[in-house]
Amino acid sequence: MGSRFPLNFLLLVLALASPQTVLAQEIKLPHVLDLLIRDYTFKSSSQQIKTGVIHAVNLPKNLSGIRVDTVKFRCGSLRRYGAQVKEFHLGIGVTVQPCVERVMLIRQILQNNWSSIYYSNYDLSGYQLVSPVLGLLAYNAGSHGNSNPATAAFELGITAGEKPITVNFTGVATLDHRPGVVPMCANFESNGKLTLANQVAPSVCLATRQGHFGLVTELPPVQMRKQVSKWKVAVGGSIGSMLGVFLLSLLFVALFVKAKKKSRREEMERRAYEEEALQVSMVGHVRAPTASVTRTVPIIEHEYAPFPT
Repeated sequence: MGSRFPLNFLLLVLALASPQTVLAQEIKLPHVLDLLIRDYTFKSSSQQIKTGVIHAVNLPKNLSGIRVDTVKFRCGSLRRYGAQVKEFHLGIGVTVQPCVERVMLIRQILQNNWSSIYYSNYDLSGYQLVSPVLGLLAYNAGSHGNSNPATAAFELGITAGEKPITVNFTGVATLDHRPGVVPMCANFESNGKLTLANQVAPSVCLATRQGHFGLVTELPPVQMRKQVSKWKVAVGGSIGSMLGVFLLSLLFVALFVKAKKKSRREEMERRAYEEEALQVSMVGHVRAPTASVTRTVPIIEHEYAPFPT
């Protein structure tokens, strides 16, 4: 509990000082959203709230799409009589740990883009959320009606008794009634684990403790193929990039070798031409040009006359 105090205090300061500075799109973690809702709930609650009476909580505009209700109970009365908090039914024997004089229950409905938080923080591979996320959390409401957040900053644990807690989505979810499509109950646990279970009745799920819940269905084959295709595109793109770099390297090497061969051939041709023009010959181990030998044809200057005999 002590480790949460700095974060709780920071969120409380933001909520009390300038609520509009906390942008809805910047909230990425479910736990942070829960703390923000809790602080607004305690701030809006007065000491005159009657025990057992549900009242709506007005949230700021940057949290539009979230509906919140709250109700206070005495710990002992909740255990003896149970309670109905909107879509949640807590049977007789439900316990609160640690047991305090009063407990404040906060019920949430996360609609619109708020439910997408649970896509990014929980593994919903192969499933899609088809209902708003419903949340039921319990906090210490203090003694003698004290609802000061500074003294009621810790979450309590609710555990079902002989009968489990029921969560009814009938009034909040419009489901797809295609043949063979049966929603499953999803429990988004605080440790980041997602637990799936069958419904006990149409749009009715069971729970053993407080938390966040929703209905999910398996993705249609087309969407599954799209997901697989995206994965294949990502992997194929990486492999294709590596292959492209490799082929481009081979191309550069081939061009370099071709240019080198061309330069060498031109050099050989130039030397051959020069050797042919100068008639280069080997003198020992030295190549030296030699001139061609031209013989002068003798010319008889005087007509031949025989010697006298």
